Amino acid sequence: MKILSILIITITLAFFEIITSIDNAVVNADVLATMDKKYRRWFLVYGIIIAVFLVRGILPWLMVWIADPSLGPVNSLLFAFSQDPKIIESFEKSSPLILMTGGVFLIFLFLHWLFLEPKRFGLPGEEFFSKQGVWFFATTSLLLTLIVWFSLKKDPLLAFTAALGSSLFFIVHGFREYAARMEEKLTKRKKFSVISKLLYLEVLDASFSIDGVIGAFAFTLAVPLILLGNGVGAIVVRELTIKGTKQIKKYIFLKNGAMYSISLLGASMILRSFGIEIPEILSPLVTFLVIGFFFWKSRRFLKNHE
Repeated sequence: MKILSILIITITLAFFEIITSIDNAVVNADVLATMDKKYRRWFLVYGIIIAVFLVRGILPWLMVWIADPSLGPVNSLLFAFSQDPKIIESFEKSSPLILMTGGVFLIFLFLHWLFLEPKRFGLPGEEFFSKQGVWFFATTSLLLTLIVWFSLKKDPLLAFTAALGSSLFFIVHGFREYAARMEEKLTKRKKFSVISKLLYLEVLDASFSIDGVIGAFAFTLAVPLILLGNGVGAIVVRELTIKGTKQIKKYIFLKNGAMYSISLLGASMILRSFGIEIPEILSPLVTFLVIGFFFWKSRRFLKNHE
């Protein structure tokens, strides 16, 4: 892998992790505001070990290993830098399974935001879809049916991973729904212990990291690069949490940019799982362009409303 490609992928992964973790930073800041300084410091400093190494490091490595157990633990981590043709051939056969799982997860994540989540309307049509929330489940069900149908013609295991991506989304979504209710209790009531709040934040951070980890496979299948890029992004998110989230919340359309980027990355992963070739540079380029557009749109909004 060329040095320039490694640099571009790493920077894009960190950028993507930061943008998709803005909501996480906001929740963290709200809960941490109810805690003493020493406990806030523990979460922000020592908690980074759990956030980066235990979640963002182990999860992508496990996904690669589970997709192709024949690689073994070491080759699963370092396969992208291996010159062994057997290892390369083995992983090329299993990579569509990872791409399909991640692609379905990301597409469902986007559709949930488009139909059901409250938002600032950044593009024409968003308001219309937000009023059609009842159609979210019908849309995702029909989409999954189509994906499974075409997957069965190619590989039954590919169809199974499409269903797996759907299941993963609803499991994570269910947890976040529960976490949203817990956040309200933690920030308004004082009966909860500091340990309870710290555990809640660590588990919530782990759930938010799933988006970034799965989306990272649209940029690269190299686990060390995913670990590096997502790790840098996680550290920046911690820094945002320390310094407060008021500034970042002013850029009201950044979430829109993140979700449109997620939809395009998910679509590219599904297409690649069917064997359609997509240039390596396309995912980083699209991510920067889409999020850059919504950043500019946010800046213009701020300027017009000062």
